[in-house]
Amino acid sequence: MTLSSEISELVVVTGASAGIGAATARALAERGFHVLAGVRRDRDALAIRGPGVEPLILDITEPDHIRALAERVAADPRRRRLRAVVNNAAVQANVPIEVFPIDEWRRMFEVNLFGQVAVIQALLPALIPAKGRVVNISSVGGRVAMASYGPYAATKFALEAVSDALRREQAACGVGVVVIEPGAVRTEMLERAIAAAGELVSTMTSEQSVRYGALVHAVNNQAASSTESGVPADAAAKVIVKAVTARRPRTRYPVGREAALIRWLPLLPDRTLDRVLATALRSHYPAGDRDTSNLLCYK
Repeated sequence: MTLSSEISELVVVTGASAGIGAATARALAERGFHVLAGVRRDRDALAIRGPGVEPLILDITEPDHIRALAERVAADPRRRRLRAVVNNAAVQANVPIEVFPIDEWRRMFEVNLFGQVAVIQALLPALIPAKGRVVNISSVGGRVAMASYGPYAATKFALEAVSDALRREQAACGVGVVVIEPGAVRTEMLERAIAAAGELVSTMTSEQSVRYGALVHAVNNQAASSTESGVPADAAAKVIVKAVTARRPRTRYPVGREAALIRWLPLLPDRTLDRVLATALRSHYPAGDRDTSNLLCYK
């Protein structure tokens, strides 16, 4: 694709308030696209607005917001084609399955899966004639479900499945579907995930605290450690821009060395993978709790 063709095209980026979404919106604008950047608050709109970046208030769980987005695309004053939609909006909380309230499960699926599907459904009528592209931001959690990542990983596994089905359904229409699988990326999302986990852990029963307290501590320590050494949001944005602009994009792009390694772990036998993940987590437990053989079922 040449720069001159990019100038006349739109790209929608959801979850553009900060982190990967904001970096992607700016990077695409620098390439000449007009970016409709979905944010949830007015102050975020002020922060992201700039040359080539038009913020829109967009909560992907709100049908009225999605309808307004589709109308904005269809009624573009310059009649620009919709080149791509980048589904980046997501929430995360690393909490054991027993502890995560069922209403929180539903909310996570509403944001991380159903909202993404709703955006795709609303914008496909514009993507199909343009032979555009859907870029879904998944995670290494869409490949491997680590302890306490169950709810988040479930949404990302599902998004990967939706992406595969959509790619096959749209092949004849010329709409490309690409999955981005970030590993450790230095963004504010980790801080929010740890805070959310802390709030939920504080509601655990005493028995649940015994079963999972050390585990949650270790998982958060591991996540913080890996994120500190992770890639910056701008590096992830470069991969997403490639997925939007490549003439023949790959179906999946890992982001970061960690993601490139983790995506092969599912090839291991299940019990072997269990041991690998437990070993990687062991050093992050509180002192005195590093024998993980019985951490979930103290007597």
